[in-house]
Amino acid sequence: MSNDAALPWYRKTYRWGQTNLTEMDPVYGDLSWWKEYWRKTRVQGVIINAGGIVAYYPSSLKLQYRAEGLGEQDLFGDWAAAARQEGLSVLARMDINRATKEFYNAHPDWFVVNSEGEPLIVEGRYFSCINSDYYKKYIPEVLKEIIVNYRPDGFTDNSWTGVSRKSICHCLNCRAKFKAEVGLELPTASNWNDPAYRKWIKWSYSCRTENWDLFNQVTQEHGGADCLWLGMVNANPVKTHASFCDLKEVGERSVIMMCDHQSRDTLNGFEQNSLNGHLLHGVAGWDSIIPESMSNYIRGERSFRQGSNPANETRLWMVEGIAGGISPWYHHVGAVQKDRRQFDNAPPVMQWHEENERYLYNRRPVANVGLIWSQENIEFYGNDDTYEKVELPWHGFVRALTRARIPFIPVHADHIAREAANLEVLILPDLAAMTDSQCLAVQRFVESGGNLVFTGASATLNEWGETRARFPLQSITGMEHLFKVEGAVGKQSSDWAFFNAHNYFNLPDNRHEVLAGFENTEILPFGGQVHRVQIVDESLTELATYIPSYPIYPPEFSWVRTPQTDIPVMLAGQHSSGGRLFYFAGDVDRCYGRTHLPDLGELLANAVKWAAADKLPLKVEGPGYLDCKLYRQENRLILHIVNLSGANQHPGYLEEYLPVGPITVSLKLEGLQPSSVQLKVAGREAIPTLDDSWITVRVDSVADHELIIIE
Repeated sequence: MSNDAALPWYRKTYRWGQTNLTEMDPVYGDLSWWKEYWRKTRVQGVIINAGGIVAYYPSSLKLQYRAEGLGEQDLFGDWAAAARQEGLSVLARMDINRATKEFYNAHPDWFVVNSEGEPLIVEGRYFSCINSDYYKKYIPEVLKEIIVNYRPDGFTDNSWTGVSRKSICHCLNCRAKFKAEVGLELPTASNWNDPAYRKWIKWSYSCRTENWDLFNQVTQEHGGADCLWLGMVNANPVKTHASFCDLKEVGERSVIMMCDHQSRDTLNGFEQNSLNGHLLHGVAGWDSIIPESMSNYIRGERSFRQGSNPANETRLWMVEGIAGGISPWYHHVGAVQKDRRQFDNAPPVMQWHEENERYLYNRRPVANVGLIWSQENIEFYGNDDTYEKVELPWHGFVRALTRARIPFIPVHADHIAREAANLEVLILPDLAAMTDSQCLAVQRFVESGGNLVFTGASATLNEWGETRARFPLQSITGMEHLFKVEGAVGKQSSDWAFFNAHNYFNLPDNRHEVLAGFENTEILPFGGQVHRVQIVDESLTELATYIPSYPIYPPEFSWVRTPQTDIPVMLAGQHSSGGRLFYFAGDVDRCYGRTHLPDLGELLANAVKWAAADKLPLKVEGPGYLDCKLYRQENRLILHIVNLSGANQHPGYLEEYLPVGPITVSLKLEGLQPSSVQLKVAGREAIPTLDDSWITVRVDSVADHELIIIE
């Protein structure tokens, strides 16, 4: 695959490496050692520091600050030439969001200022304004100089979006541009009730996208059609809103997306990385390559730039990314390391990736469940509390689907109509803010026989976060929102003296199949809020009702004050088209995202299984927390299983793998006539059994991961 000389570099460079050079690496770095490391890690491309905040080459632009130890050297030139000799693709790394005091003194109108005209300064560096000539003229000159002198394949920059939403720049450039394009004065503070602030949010996204297009115009003009300016993105859509990076817009412009998402976080765990691959491929296409920077230094409760990340922690993050379609990209800070253990982390994974790369590209996910997300919902529903309003329900469904081994794909709300033909189930995880066209796409999906699972405030707000006069999905659900919420709204105290979240679901005697497994209880712990709704026709019926909170302490007072209400918390039914409908009026997705209480996760998974009506393409039986990603590649089915059992402890790092097994895997063949089954991690063939349109394979044990190839 990767030896096809006719392909452009961005179609054949799968493994990447980056040594983020420091200012003293020109003095102490050993390039010959790194060349050997390139070979050991099987990289096909490298990212090398070039210019911007620090120049690693003798720039003719006097205001571009040079690395302290550079002297008369040309470090970028030397490393780039060495990489070319090794046959590697070369990307020039930039960081363009801040500059020195001397630069500011020369061009004060190019830098961010607050409403009082004071510049934004951090660690002696002044933040540049994305709407000034620093971005519009100066950076294009830097790009042109690097291209003319070194001919890199392209550029990356993980600070291209400028300052975050915490700073509203009031420089003359921003004031004039906002007035001309929006017709308003700049807002002076964060205020979601201010129309000018909401429009500033959308405008800020468009300004970044405008610069993306400008930089690519410059690089392609001077470096040719394949010389790309790539920026960098973070794949978590809830996080990227802070930097005004529109993942959908960037994805639509990208044949390769450079992802800067180096490790797991406290909420999302390792499973986040396979999701990263699916989400970015969802906006850029499955023909695009998605390399991701993967940390070899310690991150977590405390970060240590020079300390080696525990080997299992690094490797499982890499493996999870690969399972989701991510291309591995090792990342070290500094060319000289005293903790040399970090250099043992990546090579085994990179070497395995090279051996199996033919199974890891040119494939499509086999998944008929779509988990919907959008930037509008993050912005105009999440507002200043995206963690509580957006991230928790999103994570709740991700974890529930992963634990239940249900293949799913993240789908942008604007792409519902595009993906509808491949989906059986749409999930709206409290997707409150939606455009009219997005709501119409959901409606048409259900009217065509599709199945819908939705929660909380989904579709109750317009794209600006304003409450709609009428629930737009009422025609397909037969349900009206009363726009009242009860229970534990927002973040609650864990102090037992405060018991707002001490509430429950009351289960009826006659149980819906979604409640299977709960036969030995009449209640389920909840802990969340309930949206009051009214059934206006017979499309939906209630499955359980709400039990309000009551004192939790002292125990003598802990008795149910209101054992029953008529407030529904779960409703299910069927549209006239045949599509199944399930609504969580109680925010089970958010509560599960917060607590990981198994009962809540099972409710979410059971609802999706019921909605899918036996049309899921995969069944996996056996112990463990397994992330299962299924793909079709020509006449192959490819299943990547990642073992996450015991892996997501926090605080902490993955110290050892906990093997699980045996595992029985059954897959729908979809017309495939299999002749062999290979286990590419165990290194052996398996003997399958065939039953109608299903194939079943037994895997004795999985330590970190297994790759099953059926062809």
